[in-house]
Amino acid sequence: MDTEKKLEQLVEKQRTYFAEGKTLPIEARLRALSLLEQAIRGREEELCRALKADLGKSRTESYMCEVGLTLSELGYVRRHLRSWSRDRRVRTPLAQFHAKSFTVQEPYGVVLVMSPWNYPVLLTLEPLIGALAAGNCCVVKPSAYSPETSRVMAELLREIFPEEYVAVVEGGRQENQGLLAQKFDYIFFTGGVNVGRMVMEKASAHLTPVTLELGGKSPCIIDESANLRLAARRLVFGKYLNCGQTCVAPDYVLVQERVHDPLLAHIKEEIVRMFGEAPLENPDYGKIINHKHFERLLGLMNPDKLVFGGESREETLQIAPAVLDRVEAEDAVMQEEIFGPLLPILTVRSMEEALSFVNARPKPLAFYIFTQNKKVEELFLRRASFGGGCVNDTIIHLATSAMGFGGVGNSGMGSYHGKKSFDTFSHEKSIVKKYTWLDLPMRYQPYTQMKEKMIRMFLK
Repeated sequence: MDTEKKLEQLVEKQRTYFAEGKTLPIEARLRALSLLEQAIRGREEELCRALKADLGKSRTESYMCEVGLTLSELGYVRRHLRSWSRDRRVRTPLAQFHAKSFTVQEPYGVVLVMSPWNYPVLLTLEPLIGALAAGNCCVVKPSAYSPETSRVMAELLREIFPEEYVAVVEGGRQENQGLLAQKFDYIFFTGGVNVGRMVMEKASAHLTPVTLELGGKSPCIIDESANLRLAARRLVFGKYLNCGQTCVAPDYVLVQERVHDPLLAHIKEEIVRMFGEAPLENPDYGKIINHKHFERLLGLMNPDKLVFGGESREETLQIAPAVLDRVEAEDAVMQEEIFGPLLPILTVRSMEEALSFVNARPKPLAFYIFTQNKKVEELFLRRASFGGGCVNDTIIHLATSAMGFGGVGNSGMGSYHGKKSFDTFSHEKSIVKKYTWLDLPMRYQPYTQMKEKMIRMFLK
């Protein structure tokens, strides 16, 4: 039996299971989330070892950025699920007297989650949490580029869920194409812009709604009022986390000209402070995911503009934190999302120039501004368009379940985390329940001047 036929049968099996209503009770959803939490805790060490094998992540980074964040999201969703699932009363217009208006949440049905390789645990399980909380059946497709982590997650999920409820499809391009040929009720995709376009195109054949979590060149603006030492520390943390293979990593720096030199000095100091004089010897410093990306990154590193770091080791697929200075908009490193440990620095004369630079390019997934000037802060928060971001920090805006996370324009559509995840995988039905003891006659023909007068009065 070919791949597409097997996937068609899998989706049909989930559709049959969903139709039985077993995923709908709140107790069943909470039980599923509890099973997932127990399984993650039980396989924590295994997951961390797999992340080390795939990406070279340290034990601490694996917990901080993947396992721990996932468990935090699980706890938050479990605590709030009953409240989110309740019917919500809303105000009823006078023209509909006497009636009750309310909304009812329902799951979409059978949903697909396609996740990337750079944060394979977090970006697979967080959307799954939202899908289960909303009462859906789910097909999960982890990335083939992180095979060890995908294998452990597949074992974990198959151990606790029947495939008619939660199914894991491993594999590469053939499996991706086969899944996108199926009719799902919702598709959640995290990955690159080009594949995101293909996902949206395939989904359109069935009018399937999508969430696309993509990426782009996320800027970091540093003005003359910023605390430069702290800005450098937080910038270095966000840029080189996971060797720069983070969708919200600061992609490039726009620094005000007069503070360029001290900022650059602080950046160099912080790289040494965090990773040592020889980062490639640091056991907690990770690696590039594969040879293809390793070669691509080396090709973006112009030796004439490399002012710090950048040493590489092909046998371990490692590239040391690199700083490129006096970069220009036309340089190769500015033409695509870097997704690696290369930090280009560009200078601007003013914050208005920085704003024009950002707004002349596709809308980024993340945006970072370091400033002590409230007017500068407001300038960018109100006039630059981006998915989300931080003032005087990097990365951390995605590490909260109380706010949504997502892109805009070229960097994606839709959002998730916490209630946003529940909402993403739910359809909200609007209901008016009309009482029968009174039936106002003004809406019925034959129409009269008196009826029109009443209508006008009610619709004020």
